[in-house]
Amino acid sequence: MKPRPFSEALDYHERDRPGKIEMRPTKPTATQADLSLAYTPGVAEPCLAIADDPDDAFRYTNRGNLVAVVSNGTAVLGLGNIGPLAGKPVMEGKGVLFKRFADIDVFDLEIDASDAESVIRFCEMLEPTVGGINLEDIAAPDCFEIEDILRERLKIPVFHDDQHGTAIIAGAALLNALDLTERDIAETSVVISGAGAAGIATAKFFIGLGILGDNLVLIDSRGVIRSDREGLPAYKAAMATNRADITTLADAMVGADVFVGVSVAGTVTGDMVKAMAERPIVFALANPDPEIGYDEAIAARPDAIVATGRSDFPNQVNNVLGFPFIFRGALDVRATCISEGMKKAAARSLAELAQLPVPDTVLATYGLDRLSFGPEYLIPKPFDPRVLWHVAPAIAQAAMDEGLAQVPIPDMEEYALNLRRRFQVSYSLVHGVMVRAKANPMTVVYPQGADARIIRAARRVIDEGIARPIILGHVAKVQAIAAGVGIDLEGISLLEPRDEPETCERYAASLHEIRQRRGMTIDDARREIRKRSYFGTLMLHAGDADCLLGGLTTYYAETLKPVLQLLPLEAGRTIVSAFYVVMIGNRTYFLADCAVNPSPTASQLAEIAISTARSAQAEFNIEPRVAMISYSNFGSADGPEPNLVRSAVAIAHERAPDIALDGEMHADTAVVGSLLRSRHPFSDLKKSANVLVFPTLTAANAAYKLLDRLGGAEIIGPILTGTSKSVHVAQRDADVGDIVSLTAIAVLDAQRIAAQNG
Repeated sequence: MKPRPFSEALDYHERDRPGKIEMRPTKPTATQADLSLAYTPGVAEPCLAIADDPDDAFRYTNRGNLVAVVSNGTAVLGLGNIGPLAGKPVMEGKGVLFKRFADIDVFDLEIDASDAESVIRFCEMLEPTVGGINLEDIAAPDCFEIEDILRERLKIPVFHDDQHGTAIIAGAALLNALDLTERDIAETSVVISGAGAAGIATAKFFIGLGILGDNLVLIDSRGVIRSDREGLPAYKAAMATNRADITTLADAMVGADVFVGVSVAGTVTGDMVKAMAERPIVFALANPDPEIGYDEAIAARPDAIVATGRSDFPNQVNNVLGFPFIFRGALDVRATCISEGMKKAAARSLAELAQLPVPDTVLATYGLDRLSFGPEYLIPKPFDPRVLWHVAPAIAQAAMDEGLAQVPIPDMEEYALNLRRRFQVSYSLVHGVMVRAKANPMTVVYPQGADARIIRAARRVIDEGIARPIILGHVAKVQAIAAGVGIDLEGISLLEPRDEPETCERYAASLHEIRQRRGMTIDDARREIRKRSYFGTLMLHAGDADCLLGGLTTYYAETLKPVLQLLPLEAGRTIVSAFYVVMIGNRTYFLADCAVNPSPTASQLAEIAISTARSAQAEFNIEPRVAMISYSNFGSADGPEPNLVRSAVAIAHERAPDIALDGEMHADTAVVGSLLRSRHPFSDLKKSANVLVFPTLTAANAAYKLLDRLGGAEIIGPILTGTSKSVHVAQRDADVGDIVSLTAIAVLDAQRIAAQNG
């Protein structure tokens, strides 16, 4: 065999560790005691429990979150019958998608079984091991027989994605395309090119959604599947048309409302599309090259709604929108199968989701300024995280409604929230902040308003009821940016300081009064007040706003300078400091001071520790455990820095004896509870720390940036403490979600300050 040239794809699969998946333990295995629980003799206990009650397998093993991806390699992607071994990279890839999108574990099982009965028997023997089976890349007609028999014999979900995945996603796109073109599904005519697994399943699914059988024409490599054709297999005969006036694909396309291609490239011409009905719906799904290219179809019929299987054109019909979330919902209620009703629920859920506003995180992922329901956006994007908590609950609810759920979910809304918390660590933390902010919205001013991110964030702040936003900037410019990205400015106040001479004069007088003994003349004050950072800060000083969120288009120090000059510190504070919230895995940490004080004194370090701990408790409802970080571990080394930290610990204990705080200690000692307990049982911290206070700005800043860039952490911040008014500064690369989160935190801060001031 001629060697293939080395490629980026081959390098991807080979480098570091061959393949794409691995198995990792989920319980401690570091000690002999751990291993005696994981294996003999401790493992006997769950074995006996399962022998007494088989359902206990879902308590003591991973069966409830484990899917087998089973293939015999007879129809691998577009490669054909290349065999099970050659198909293994695809099955590993399927495992990656299950894990990436729905946190489902996978055994990929490539089997040397060319006949249907062998595949069926293999899957039957798997039932005690897995919670579900995803059949993959098995050729028709065997795939139909295998799935049908397994669904009858097994009490776990069995799903052939090559059939139903395409059908469900195309079904969602169809529902929305019919909505846009104002068609009645019962009067819609459909032509499907391709009568393999995907084509047959799509035809059946469309009929299930409401397409009438008489209005559907199926075409295979020999032409139109007509009832008068001899030798039709049963699965094709069930889809045969009685129409005598059509013999070719071109005939079938004349006047048709919908074309779906699951066949081969180039089978459809522009003239065929031109012959279709008004506002035709064209789903050319052959990969990598569709039956007709997107641009060619639009050129032939500019009024067409077109979808393909490609990611570089609108409306990608991608199976990853289906199978991970379908199995997630099915596993979570322990469904005995995946029914037609569950598949319809998935399609309808996807269609409904596409009609909702698209989050900015999704826009950023795809490099888009705007995206809304319409001819170029029929179905959600594959990397839209909302698909999980929309589709999985829909599947679970459908299984419950049909009596297929062995473990019903009592609160579907809470289930959806838990899914979101599970996959967005920050959501669980920020959700509570949002809820409390909404209870008493405040007025927030954004000084750097001529930025699309600020405008989008202000819209979300209004829509979610978090705050009343004021954007400072050239009004016409802000309006133009908003129009360019499709943002409605209703409810958002726009203000250009230069257009407010009376307010500027009033603020200039206040600025002059505050800074006159620092060399500032009234003329200087009038010039400074035209700077939006100064104008916004004076709004806080005058009580014309409750919070300020700056940064984004300016450096941190530039935004902070007028705040430090004009606003007094909070009572009891001698400095302003900042911390970041860092979420990694399922753990949350508060790192300080990452942004303000380069080399704090011992007294200042104690103040930073106490203020960060208080904020963790007040704003995030997390009980703080503070570790003062050093290169010394409880006196193991001497030097200026350990001595500084020891002094800070003593001061903090004296000022805030109620806070669990200790040090000086290494960073690993702080975050690994077993190290702390085994090596330093005397420590005031009985659990691992969640507030990490570093001796210098360099150390703190480096720590959070490394966790962000190398550790894949989610970051919120910086969050400023110590000012008498609520002021926060967004990073220059903050996205819209970051700005909204910081706005909610600023509102909570303003609520706290207002309560303290009576």
